[in-house]
Amino acid sequence: MPYAEIDGQKIHYLDTGGDGPAVVFSHGNLMDAGMWERQIAALPRVRRIAWDARLHGRTSDDGRVPTYWRSAEDLLGLLDHLDLPRAVLVGHSQGGFVSLRAALTAPGRVAGLVLIDTAADPWPPEALEQMTHVRDGMRNAGPEAVAPALLPFLLGDEPDLHEEWLARWRMQPRARLADAVAMLMAVDGVRDRLSEIDAPALVVHGTEDGPVPVAAGIALHAGLPNTIADPVLIPGAAHTPPLTHPDAVTDAVDRMVERVLVSAERNQANA
Repeated sequence: MPYAEIDGQKIHYLDTGGDGPAVVFSHGNLMDAGMWERQIAALPRVRRIAWDARLHGRTSDDGRVPTYWRSAEDLLGLLDHLDLPRAVLVGHSQGGFVSLRAALTAPGRVAGLVLIDTAADPWPPEALEQMTHVRDGMRNAGPEAVAPALLPFLLGDEPDLHEEWLARWRMQPRARLADAVAMLMAVDGVRDRLSEIDAPALVVHGTEDGPVPVAAGIALHAGLPNTIADPVLIPGAAHTPPLTHPDAVTDAVDRMVERVLVSAERNQANA
């Protein structure tokens, strides 16, 4: 398994290699790089990279709860580790938080953004109250205590996916799962800085998303100055369409890749 040493942490990642544009996939909270398997398999003309954030998956870290700005620095450090000057950043939920902050931190490194079921605002009080129950349930009783309510919320009516992700959660220490939720709860807002992001962007959102309502995705789209199309709304999708509606997400990523390829060809012709 490849790891990148970044800020004293061992960041686990997957890398297909290849000569095409680099696309880096950042997962949602309580997920890991494995959530992108269908997209990675379906996009052969690009170099596909997926990674595990701190407190998630196979990454080995110091156990402290990072901010999403720190996680964005990890993402940029991964680009450095792989000698990639620029990449398309694809982020789901918290992965979108990370991708937005990477674009604000190092705009020249971002060739494009695909932001899936994510937002630019902090959580409202009612959402924080729900997350408090999830965090405390994970810490005190483990994933089985919260899975019956949480998995349908994240994955809709997909029992096979429920079993798969519950099995992945069982492999993690309870405290690590709880701290991952605490990381999510502490996200700050960046809506007032969206106008600084000039990378081409595409917003994708499930119409039945409970944790991040579709209105939040539409507001994110409205704040970004260089969106390449209207928001891609996926009918019937809950919070995690890369898993429940993989083809629609793959098509959106491929659309951004095509935009980046056309732009590169145009720049070459004008050089």
